[in-house]
Order: sequence, then C-alpha cells, then structure tokens
Amino acid sequence: MKQQKTLILFNYDWDQIAFGALKRQWPQSSRGFDLFTFPSNARLAWFDMERFVNISAWQAKLTGAKAVVSNHEQFGALCAALLAEKMGWPGTPVHAVLACQHKLHARRVLEEVAPEATVPALRVEAAYGGPIPDGLPYPGYVKPVKAAFSVLARQVDNQDELHRHTRFGPWELWVIRHLVEPFEREVKLRLPQAGTAHSLMLEQPVNARQYCLDGYVFNNEMHPLGIVDSVMYPGTDAFMRFDYPSQLASTAQGKAVDVARRFLQKVGFTHGLFNMEFFHDEETDRLTVIEFNPRMASQFSDLYSRVDGINLHEIALMLAHGQNPEQAARKKPKAGMASSLVYRALRPQDHPPFPDHLQMAAFRKQFPDALFFEFKKKPGQVERDFKWLRSYRYGIVHLDGKDRLDLFGNAQAASDVLGWPTPLSLTERALLSGESLAAKVA
Repeated sequence: MKQQKTLILFNYDWDQIAFGALKRQWPQSSRGFDLFTFPSNARLAWFDMERFVNISAWQAKLTGAKAVVSNHEQFGALCAALLAEKMGWPGTPVHAVLACQHKLHARRVLEEVAPEATVPALRVEAAYGGPIPDGLPYPGYVKPVKAAFSVLARQVDNQDELHRHTRFGPWELWVIRHLVEPFEREVKLRLPQAGTAHSLMLEQPVNARQYCLDGYVFNNEMHPLGIVDSVMYPGTDAFMRFDYPSQLASTAQGKAVDVARRFLQKVGFTHGLFNMEFFHDEETDRLTVIEFNPRMASQFSDLYSRVDGINLHEIALMLAHGQNPEQAARKKPKAGMASSLVYRALRPQDHPPFPDHLQMAAFRKQFPDALFFEFKKKPGQVERDFKWLRSYRYGIVHLDGKDRLDLFGNAQAASDVLGWPTPLSLTERALLSGESLAAKVA
C-alpha cells in the first residue's frame, strides 16, 4: 500500500540508497546539504536551524509531506525533532534529542540512573584553542561535548598532549564553531542546565571491546533490535569493521538493554530509533556507556537486512508516520553474518590507489550485492582528517557470508580485487588461513 509523503532531511550516503529503494511505497522529498562535499557544504556558512525548520515546514505543506525523518547526527536529528514538533507529527521529543547529543549532560543523567555503567567525566574549562587548565586527571580521553564521527576524540597522557591536540588554525576554529552553534542555540533555549556545548570533556579511559545497541521506542516502550560489534584496527581506536550479529554474551547484551531503557526513560525518549555505543570488559563483565545517538545508525541498516531480513529505514519511515514497526515486513535472511568493512590509512604517507574500471567490474561481478563507497579527498582534507581523526577513511564495503569464516573469506577476496589491505586482524587472518588449508586438505 502506498503511504503518505515523507520529508527526509540531510539525505546522503547510506540513507540516500536505502530510502531511495523504498521510494515507490514511501513517496518522499529531501532537504539539507552534504557536510562532506563541496560546494554543498558551503551552506554551512549561513546555516540557521530555525530558518531551516521554518522553510522545511513550508516545503512540507507545499509538497503534501505528512512526516519527517533524519538519521543525520550533526543537524538532521534535531531539525527533524523540531519540525515534527512544529507540525504536530510523530517524532522524537526535542528535549530528548538534546539530552542525548549533549555528551556531558548525557553522562550526568547516566550517573543518576545507571552509575554502574558510567565513568568519571568533567568539562575542560577552556575556550577553543585557549590555555589548558592545571589539575586535570591524566591519562584521560578527550572529546567534544557535541560532535559526530569521533572528531577530535583521543586519549591524552598529559597536559602538553592535550594542549597540542587543541591548537586550531583560523579555518578549523570557524568550522568547529559553525558546526556546534546551531545546537548551542537550542540548548540555551531548551536545556540550559546542560551548560555550553562549545567545549571539550575529559573522561576516564576505558580499555575494552566496543559495541552498539540498536533499537526503537514506540508508545513509550523500548524495543531492542540487535547489537553490532565495533572492531578496531589493532592498537588504535579507529574503526576497522562493524560485524553483525554480535559475538557478545547474551547476559552482557541484556545488561545493555537494561541500561538503555533506564536512560531513555529518564530523558523522555518516547518515540524513535536510537543507537547506544558502549564498552564491555570481558574480564570484569563491566559495561560502560560511551554515548547515546537519538537516531538510527544508518551504516548498520544494510547489515540487519542481510542477516535478519528487517529494513531499519522502513522502520524509521513507519515511526515517522506513527505506525507500529512490529508490522514491518520481513524478508528471508540471506546471510548468517554481515560486515561493514572500513578501509583506512593509519599513516599520512599511506595512499592506497583507488580501484580502476576493470577492478570495479571484477568486484561487481564477484560481489553483485555488495555496497561500495570510496572517499576521495584532496591533500588538505586528508591532513585535516589525520588531525581530527588520526586516520583517513578512504573506502567502505558491505559484504556477508554464511558464517564468520565465510565472511572473512569474502572480505579477503573483495580486498584483493580492489587492491586494498584486508580489514582483518592478524589473528583473524590466521584463522582464515587455517580454514583455507583445512579445506584444501579435505
């Protein structure tokens, strides 16, 4: 059955593909700009959230849209909440989005409702690029109070390291301020007790494996969807893969669901998709929350589709129209395990060549249902990536397999065709080599 039209805000990358595939059943229009592509991102210079929401409301009336959705962390989730409120549509409450996205405020809420799942954190009382105060606890993990994609997040072992990490040029300061200021204005109006978002926070480092819990809230009731394993490049905190389903023990998964439920209830998250990032220490069985994202993790939607036969983007559309996601259609799963492979340069001098037409033709022939993204950047952009992220992400590929070893084998084969290093650890490569040898002997 054809649905009413939906306005999709900041509709790019995974969202553009996934929502586009649903266009026949779910009519849609889009607004917003791409923060990572010029000249689209030049609109950051004059972006005003209130004006953007007002114009979006006018466009919705003009085009007949009856709902809004966005999975965009920097601006989209908050804009969608504001527009839904303005139009009287189903949506995540504005105050809940602010409470999740203001990382320091979210940490304070977590300390209240789930102290066992939080670590000490404090605000770095310094302006952007200003002097670092004395007396801060080291080592510490520093990150912006409001940011996305782990920008400027890293461990610092002393005051000098933190000082060097927070030196910015005029252009960097301009970008940072313009990215945070729209959120800051809404915080001052709606959540003043949280304090400014124009700052950094320092928290106790955690050395444990990282995971993501995905779920949604409908009629004030939380529904977990699954947990994704965040696999890092060895010796770093840079994402190498996202694997689904998780290898995490069921008891630990239950803890994650319980903590998420308590937090979401406290901040008044009554409707919408969410994603909770967390650590779990196998030795101590301790779970600690990293952050809550008040929107879908779009990168994971395809993984759930391959393994569970559910479409998270369709769930997002259903929630936007006030429909119960439990009624969403399920397709027959096609795989036992799926992964989002992240190809990343960890040294500035590493510049793997992008695949040519022949390589891409061979890749498409061998993996016709794979998702492929390449991120070509100019030298200055790569340099900024290394300063802000300490690495350069140049490609992403989504693949699946009947089990873990089959997935690893496909990852190796796809990487060989593309001419890129395989995003597997030495242990995983040894496991794959052992399996291949056993297969040959048999």
